[in-house]
Amino acid sequence: MSELFSKLHTTLSKALLVPINHDRKKVLEILIHYIKNKQAPMQKPLLNFICTHNSRRSQFSQIWAQTAAAYYGVDVVCFSGGVEVTAFNERAVASLERSGFIIEQEGEINPKYKVFYDKNSKPIVAFSKLFDHNVNPSKPFAAVMTCAHADENCPFIPSAETRIAVRYEDPKAFDDTLEEAIRYDERSLQIAAEMLHVFRSINE
Repeated sequence: MSELFSKLHTTLSKALLVPINHDRKKVLEILIHYIKNKQAPMQKPLLNFICTHNSRRSQFSQIWAQTAAAYYGVDVVCFSGGVEVTAFNERAVASLERSGFIIEQEGEINPKYKVFYDKNSKPIVAFSKLFDHNVNPSKPFAAVMTCAHADENCPFIPSAETRIAVRYEDPKAFDDTLEEAIRYDERSLQIAAEMLHVFRSINE
């Protein structure tokens, strides 16, 4: 198991208490099944989380999935991408910092962020990019669709051997409102809880 930063460990402890209903667990079971099947012949599962702008939900999903996998000692590599390039939204970045990640920014226009979850692991490098960007996998991977728009408007994803819909509501609806930080943190915690459920299930 990874030795997470203290504040991040507290957030994970909170996420482990978030209830996940039966219908949602059925959605996540498809992802669990894919990872287990890839592990059986000793292959490393590759997960590419995809939403339209690769700015909020897919970034949350990649970062929490990689963190949850490290926490439970599951060997996977997580990526993210979109169908349009924008930027990793600063509100989502701020939410992750509130959760306890250490984040370093490089550049100003579509900046790259180094996201650290412990002192010893390499950072997750996060920035907005297309799902087929050269840092993302070209060999068989699971395309995990985190938003309805991308799922419905991107019918073909090259090299994806499976497509799994794990959709989340967009916190963008609360931008520039009094609820902004609360709603971003709420969505982040939901995704953390579900990714912890996925990778805990891999070990059971």
